[in-house]
Amino acid sequence: MGQVNVTISGKTFRMACDDGQEEHLAALGQRLSDTIEYLREQFGEIGDQRLTVMAAITMADQYAETERRLHQVEGEIAGLEEARAALAERQEMAEADLARVIEVLANRLEAVAARLSGSDPLGEGA
Repeated sequence: MGQVNVTISGKTFRMACDDGQEEHLAALGQRLSDTIEYLREQFGEIGDQRLTVMAAITMADQYAETERRLHQVEGEIAGLEEARAALAERQEMAEADLARVIEVLANRLEAVAARLSGSDPLGEGA
């Protein structure tokens, strides 16, 4: 289990985390500290606890908005996957139709060639 010192608003907190997550946890602490500092600049000294709560709500709002966007994108992806599947099905049908047309044309060409050469279309001779 890893440990890291996280400084938030000038106060250092020793925190435990999974091994390898130290930098991530430190970055999260820095983000919280930056948000608190931004709010301090906006509202002045209104108390550490109040600023911390406001920062937490601000970050929770950002998280909720990110989740909303993620769900929207997931819905769009699902729609695109359905459209792709429908297009693939239509393509298969078009290819099958084209294959049937080519087969009919090939049979007609063979019949014309057989008539022109004087033999029957099956190539069995007269």
